[in-house]
Amino acid sequence: MPHQRYNLWTVDFDTPHEAHIHAIKELLHSRRTPYPKIEVVMTYGYGKALILDGRLQSCQRDEYIYHESLAHPVMLSGPGCERVLIIGGGEGSTLREVLRYPSVKEAVMVDIDRDVVEACREHLADFHRGAFDDPRATVIIDDGRDYVKNTAERFDVVIIDISEPTEGGPAYTLYTVEFYALVKDVLKEGGRVVTQACSSSLNVAETFSVICNTVKRVFGSVHPYHCFIPSFGCTWGFAMWADEASEMTSLDVDERLSERGVSGLAFYDGVTNRSLFCLPKDLRAALSREKRVFADENPPRLFR
Repeated sequence: MPHQRYNLWTVDFDTPHEAHIHAIKELLHSRRTPYPKIEVVMTYGYGKALILDGRLQSCQRDEYIYHESLAHPVMLSGPGCERVLIIGGGEGSTLREVLRYPSVKEAVMVDIDRDVVEACREHLADFHRGAFDDPRATVIIDDGRDYVKNTAERFDVVIIDISEPTEGGPAYTLYTVEFYALVKDVLKEGGRVVTQACSSSLNVAETFSVICNTVKRVFGSVHPYHCFIPSFGCTWGFAMWADEASEMTSLDVDERLSERGVSGLAFYDGVTNRSLFCLPKDLRAALSREKRVFADENPPRLFR
C-alpha cells in the first residue's frame, strides 16, 4: 500500500516512547472545560472518536467491544437487576447497554463533566442511540465519589466507566480502597461491581494489576478480564467483583441473555465471555505477584 499523507493526526501515547496514531479527517467539536479538553473528531479508520485531553476514549467502529465487555458480564453475574449505577460513561454507550435489560427500572449515570455529556449527546448519537432519552435513565452531574459518599440509594450493579488515573485528572480519586469501600456501601445484598482497569498489555499492565489488587483488598476477591480494542491498539482490562462470575459457563451466559430479553449484541455472548476471562500465563503471574494497592495516601498513577 503506498504511503498516504494526511494533514492532521491524533497521537495517543502509551508510554513516553510508544504511541498509537490515527489520521483525522475532520474536527467536529473542540472545547476546553474545567476538566478535560474535549475533542470529537472524524477519523479515517474508525469513524467518529471522542478524545479527552489528548487521550482516545472510544471510536465509532469498535466502541461496542469495550462497552459490551464492560457492561454484560457484571449484569449477568447474578440475579436480574432493577437499579444500576454508572459512574462516568459520558458517551452514553454504557447506559445504552444497561438499558437493553427490560428488568432495569432505573439506570443512574453520574458524570462530573456536563460539557462532556452534552458534547456526546449532540455529536455521538451513534454511540448512545437515544439512551439519554429513555425514561428509565437519570443523568446526574456530580463527582462520582461525592455521589456514592452522600447517597442513600442502593443499587444491584455499579459500573465504573471512567478515564485513566492521570495525576490531578477528574478520575484521580476513583481508584482507591477508600473509594471502593464507598461503592461497596451502596450495593444491595447480592450486588456486584465492575470497573475499567486500564491497559492489560504486558508493557503497561502494572496499573491494571494494582487496580485489580485494590478491588480485591476491598471486596475479598476479584475477577480480572480483558479484550483487544482495535482502535486502542492493545488489550484493555476490567476488574469485576461478583459472587457468580467464576461459575458462569458459555451456556449460562447465552441462556441468561435470552431469559433476560437481551438481543442485538455485536460482540458479547457465551463464547466471548469465556475468552474474556482466559488471561495469558504471564499476565496471571503478574496479577498473583501484585501486593500494592491504590489508596488516598498512595494516589493512583499510570505506570509507564
